[in-house]
Amino acid sequence: MTSPSSATDFDWAFFWQYLFSPSNTFLDGLWRTVYISVVAQLLGVLLGLLLALAQRSRFAPLRWAGRGYVWLIRGTPLLVQLVVVYNGLAAAGVYRFSDVQLGGFVLLGVVQAAILTLAANEGAYMAEIFRAALDAIDRGQAEAAQALGMTPATTMRVVLLPQALRIIVPPLGNEFNLMMKSTSLLSVIGLQEMFLTAQSINSATFKTFEIFLVAACYYLALTTIWSFVQRFIERKLADPGHVVATPSLRTRLTGSGFGRNTFAGKGAN
Repeated sequence: MTSPSSATDFDWAFFWQYLFSPSNTFLDGLWRTVYISVVAQLLGVLLGLLLALAQRSRFAPLRWAGRGYVWLIRGTPLLVQLVVVYNGLAAAGVYRFSDVQLGGFVLLGVVQAAILTLAANEGAYMAEIFRAALDAIDRGQAEAAQALGMTPATTMRVVLLPQALRIIVPPLGNEFNLMMKSTSLLSVIGLQEMFLTAQSINSATFKTFEIFLVAACYYLALTTIWSFVQRFIERKLADPGHVVATPSLRTRLTGSGFGRNTFAGKGAN
């Protein structure tokens, strides 16, 4: 008689094979995870900066529009946003994402929806990070710059943003880690990224624990690599004349003290 544990024995051969020699399908899913994360994060940072500037505007409707956007996006789950953008807009007849030919590269409609939604979501969180970083800079510096004849735009570009950038990098690094892990939610709209690829392999092989452990190892590898890149960027941006406590590697890897909770209570709307 077969023991109950024999049916659930861990298949080490399968695990090591997929960990070190993944299939082309798995590598395609990994590649989508990486490039969607990078593009969405870049767009999210740009959107966050614009929203932060909008919230500092003297034009009241622009201020309220920025605050309203942040309130709406931060108050609704990313999973719901994905379904609304990709499925909801099409069902309502508003817009249907279709594949786009870019030279020899085809940008799938579902990828467009994923990047748009992730960037829109990330923009709301980056807006708060930018806003808190700008608020942390001594107001006297902006007043001194204006006294020297600088326009508000020049003051922002030359004086405030370079200083804010040093404050923004640590939480930005954690935001990008969250972005890479959030791509696993894209499976809900049928995007064949790394998580859905692992699900497909599991359906064909029934090696649930093994294949999802492989996926976890690859997610961990991506976030670890980014932690070292982040540390390099922080060193490049460090001000030699200003001593700042450098977060430990453990802090970077675990995200403790950084990211969406960092400025959650500061300058809340």
